[in-house]
Amino acid sequence: MTETVNQTMNNPSGDKLLSVIVPFLNETEILDLFFEELMLHLEKLNMPFEVICVDNASTDNTYGQLLLWRQRHPEIKVIRFSRYFGKEMALTAGLDYAKGDAVILMDPDLQDPPAMMADFVAKWREGYDMVYATRCRSGIDSGFKTFLNTLFYKVFNVVSENSIPQRTGDFRLIDAKIVEVIRHIREKSRFLRSLTAWAGFKSTAIMFDRPERIKGKSKSNWGFLWNYAVDAILSTTNRPLRIWSYIGLGISMLAILAALALVIRTMVFGKDVLGYASMMTAILFLGGFQLISIGVVAEYLGRVYREVQNRPLYVIDQSHGVDAGRLPPCPNEIRN
Repeated sequence: MTETVNQTMNNPSGDKLLSVIVPFLNETEILDLFFEELMLHLEKLNMPFEVICVDNASTDNTYGQLLLWRQRHPEIKVIRFSRYFGKEMALTAGLDYAKGDAVILMDPDLQDPPAMMADFVAKWREGYDMVYATRCRSGIDSGFKTFLNTLFYKVFNVVSENSIPQRTGDFRLIDAKIVEVIRHIREKSRFLRSLTAWAGFKSTAIMFDRPERIKGKSKSNWGFLWNYAVDAILSTTNRPLRIWSYIGLGISMLAILAALALVIRTMVFGKDVLGYASMMTAILFLGGFQLISIGVVAEYLGRVYREVQNRPLYVIDQSHGVDAGRLPPCPNEIRN
């Protein structure tokens, strides 16, 4: 209630405040183009706004450029991490400090077109609490990458309790009520697309053709995408453990049936010795299955270990323009 009163005093016209959260990692090549496009479309909205930029400890001049843009536009606020904490934590930090009645999450590579913000806001004013952008076509995705992307969403929606729309990234608008729910979630393994779906509320999609990246290089290599997919699935559900239990039960039943078949065959046709090849195949198969099972359990155990450590989600090195008094509901972040 106090926060709402303060926002009203700072915004006497009563207009809704829009927050835009953008994570940065070595984006010097495209940063100026991004802000030129972003500020142009934000000003067309005719509503108060803030832009929260979270620098993930870039090794180039990204942080310096952000400060220069802040000098030109005080609406731009800058947070710099002490080291790389990942995109999910960068978005989390932005949500922790966002004051808007609605929040837009987007990347700075201009593959999330700033022109779509007007469509997001229009749908939000119609009464939708979340408006997400779904890609009809992506000019940069190969057929194989598109197949893997589709496979990931299908697997995720099968094993997860909360399904997410296919071909939909982080580019979306979420209402302040959803932001407040996410601010209360302080788990270490985070997949914001799933968390926003878990929160519920009324949502809708806007279809768009994703453009190619103009400058710079994507930070998402194959190793990153694999780890991201594994973390996304394991951080949102424990069903893989249950599925693996069912697979183990099925194999055990097959082994029992095979043993019965051998007993009956021996009783009917006499003594029978299995071949070496079939025996080794069965041993190697079951050994591999057990190792995979242990690996799945170890992945979950590792996540439990991280939660029990209760380390901060991120560490802020420097910040400019954000309200230091706006802390998460259960704060444990370290600040200088």
